[in-house]
Amino acid sequence: MDTGLAPSPEERTALGMCAKDFINPMVPPLKPADSVGRALAWMEEFRVHQLPLVEDGVYKGMFSESALYDANLSPDVLLGSLTPDLAECFVTEDQHFYEVIRIAESFKVQTVPVLSNERAFKGVIVLRDTVGALARAFATQNPGGIIVLLMPAYNYSLAEISRLVESNNAKILSSYVEPDTQDPTMVKVTLKLSVMEISRVIATLERFGYHVAARFDENEDVDISRERLDILLKYLEI
Repeated sequence: MDTGLAPSPEERTALGMCAKDFINPMVPPLKPADSVGRALAWMEEFRVHQLPLVEDGVYKGMFSESALYDANLSPDVLLGSLTPDLAECFVTEDQHFYEVIRIAESFKVQTVPVLSNERAFKGVIVLRDTVGALARAFATQNPGGIIVLLMPAYNYSLAEISRLVESNNAKILSSYVEPDTQDPTMVKVTLKLSVMEISRVIATLERFGYHVAARFDENEDVDISRERLDILLKYLEI
């Protein structure tokens, strides 16, 4: 039964929503006794641009490939003699994977350390590993059309939009809201619907004053949800 309460950490884990579910066990952390040469070799081997430095199980920050190259250091220099960056770049193990993407965007990284609630290092998330989860979150695997609405931010109500969509025997499978780049008072609302024929839904929305900026029927070879992955994919080499 839906109690209206936020899911517990145990419930989030069962849903596969937690950061710890995306830890890549193959990617090792760096240690103070590792050399610059080893760090660069591992970054190349695991196709990442950053790796965390961990000392006695405690996360100290990250070294980036570009910074190590720019410093023009000898490959034999030990990392323990250097100061890592990005000490505040991490998520805790029970945070939603959306937070992983937000942190990656904020710090411009493609790897995100995961810590326990007691700040012990648990592992590393490589952003390319979250692509599938992000695609599922936006229902890209499900058939259905896509509608993009443009409206004043103050007028946005997902409940009202959902009511109008459902009046046409359709459901909103996923939605995404973003500011309009041309006018900060406006927002773009992208809706993935459960039906392939979306003309009736569009007619209803327009009848109630909504401006449909774009539509993508299922039979079109277009997937606007791909845009929602740009925040992630621009850091990946896939």
